[in-house]
Amino acid sequence: MRELIKEVPRWLKYAVVVLLVLSWVPLVFIARARTTTSRRPRLHVVFDMDNQPKIRTQAANPIFADLRGMRPPVPGTVPHTDGRKDPEYLTGKNADGGWVKVMPVPMTMALMKRGQDRFDIYCEPCHGASGYGDGIVAKRAEALQEGTWTPPSSYHTDLVRSRPDGHIFNTITNGIRKMPAYGPQIPVADRWAIVAYVRALQRSQHATINDVPPDLRSQLR
Repeated sequence: MRELIKEVPRWLKYAVVVLLVLSWVPLVFIARARTTTSRRPRLHVVFDMDNQPKIRTQAANPIFADLRGMRPPVPGTVPHTDGRKDPEYLTGKNADGGWVKVMPVPMTMALMKRGQDRFDIYCEPCHGASGYGDGIVAKRAEALQEGTWTPPSSYHTDLVRSRPDGHIFNTITNGIRKMPAYGPQIPVADRWAIVAYVRALQRSQHATINDVPPDLRSQLR
């Protein structure tokens, strides 16, 4: 055995030592990366969207002739809020800071149908088709029994029914308690349309004989 070891060439011994030392180099870099901080991103094999060209705020950008990264609106741009400026329409609050009691938009069948369409997309999954807080998302959360779910409010409680139209509009816009804000997703006009449809749902579940036209009351059972 000793004779075999003696027969190993010296260059091979050196090569093994060098390879052994080189094998420690990645470990050194890994340890350094885990114990230090840097403003630059780590080395990635797949960059995804971590490092990409972009326009930096208030910084010169050679893409544009005036070198301004922050661009002015394109001529003919349509405002997201459909151009109306009155605060009652945009916020659901009047000049005194109180809630708007009556919607600042005319009640039409087209508005109601639009509200139903938007309600089915954004509201029904949690609040349910009839507004009792029994939507498919709520049922699924209850089935999971994770203990962290807050059931959606029913529209048919005395508390919610007594809230002014502006309050409901604000809830859609900014959210309330566990409910997130839907202002970024739903335009102002559609939020008022949803308010109109919510009122129709509430009326449907708390209607009296006086809400039925006299010529139709005989058809009731």
